Amino acid sequence: MTSTSRHVPVAIVGGGQAGLSVSYHLKQRGIEHLVFEKESAAHTWSTQRWDTFCLVTPNWQCDLPGHPYDGPDPHGFMKKDEIVAYLKGFVAKVNPPIREGVAVTRVERREDGLFSVRTSDGDYTASEVVVASGGYHTPIIPRMAEKLPGSVTQIHSNQYRNPAQLPAGAVLVVGSGQSGAQIAEDLHLAGRTVHLAVGDAPRCARFYRGRDVVTWLADMGYYEMTVDNHPLRDGVRDNTNHYVTGRDGGRDIDLRRFAREGMKLYGALDDYHDGTLRFRDNLKRSLDGADRTYNGINAAIDKYIAENDIQAPVQEPYTSVWEPGEPVTGLILAGSGITSIIWCIGFTPDFRWLDASVFNGAGSPKHKRGVTKEDGVYFIGLPWLHTWGSGRFGAVGRDAEFVAQAIQKRLGTERFALKFAV
Repeated sequence: MTSTSRHVPVAIVGGGQAGLSVSYHLKQRGIEHLVFEKESAAHTWSTQRWDTFCLVTPNWQCDLPGHPYDGPDPHGFMKKDEIVAYLKGFVAKVNPPIREGVAVTRVERREDGLFSVRTSDGDYTASEVVVASGGYHTPIIPRMAEKLPGSVTQIHSNQYRNPAQLPAGAVLVVGSGQSGAQIAEDLHLAGRTVHLAVGDAPRCARFYRGRDVVTWLADMGYYEMTVDNHPLRDGVRDNTNHYVTGRDGGRDIDLRRFAREGMKLYGALDDYHDGTLRFRDNLKRSLDGADRTYNGINAAIDKYIAENDIQAPVQEPYTSVWEPGEPVTGLILAGSGITSIIWCIGFTPDFRWLDASVFNGAGSPKHKRGVTKEDGVYFIGLPWLHTWGSGRFGAVGRDAEFVAQAIQKRLGTERFALKFAV
């Protein structure tokens, strides 16, 4: 690092809602900082979502710092363009000191205790570094994809926009988490023949006993539960999100109903060999497990209603509307009509640019509500960083305030005047 390096007290890597929330709270404290964003502020919501994408949690849960949802439909679910507009409003309110189009390529500790921050636009030094780049960096596409014939179009869920972008023919959707289930529904509603390789994702009801399930769970304190108090502890961070949708005002996603309407369901996709797609014999177990979770959440709501003597309409437990027959563990691709595959099996994080002793053996950051044991290194915006809402609009602001307080304690506001010229 040369003597011409520019210094900033706090470097925030990532300009999504997490990084911008930290910027908001640092500005409140008069702490100089700079946000580095390799694309544009909050860009992923407009560039990596399909056309019919909408929130799966009610609008009232959108509570970014200084920018709560104040639209006309608090119990509705914002669509893609509405989410983008909401975030643009947040960016305007924060007015962050941000370098858009600047990628951070390396961060490491110097001998003098500062961090060297190498970017695509030159070198910086920083006293504190906030990692706000999220955990969804590299799309997961299995090696078996390399064996599939070139005539089959393959995309990842982050590339999917609408059914019209795919060639005519059937579509294989691999994975039934939130993205996979919603994309499968999008294709199904468009009249496409859909084959769905079902994973172990749980599901939940959209509405139960007269209210949105999210509203019940909020009243029950679920969203205030911290990772330390969760029965799974840190293991909850690896959980797959429940599939449900806010589309058309919100409804359940019931894969069994889709199957009854013609969607082809299989167990998890295991391999492609000798022209045949190989599936595990776990479809029934996966569907039954998802339904157990669904009914289990509803049973917890029943208990809460009874204990608090709440008047609410009675609703029966979910019962299966379709059962799988003899398991299909092999499907000859050439005769299936499948012309495209959408991989909906998630992402892997990539923190290789950060040289710091803050990772466990699996490459995941070790922290306490975003504060690591290495002085001056923080994380924000990761799933279950502290609570269920840490990676969402609902609670990322509170985590950002906690991180900003930790930074303030380390730096001391007396030494740093507020300077926002970039």
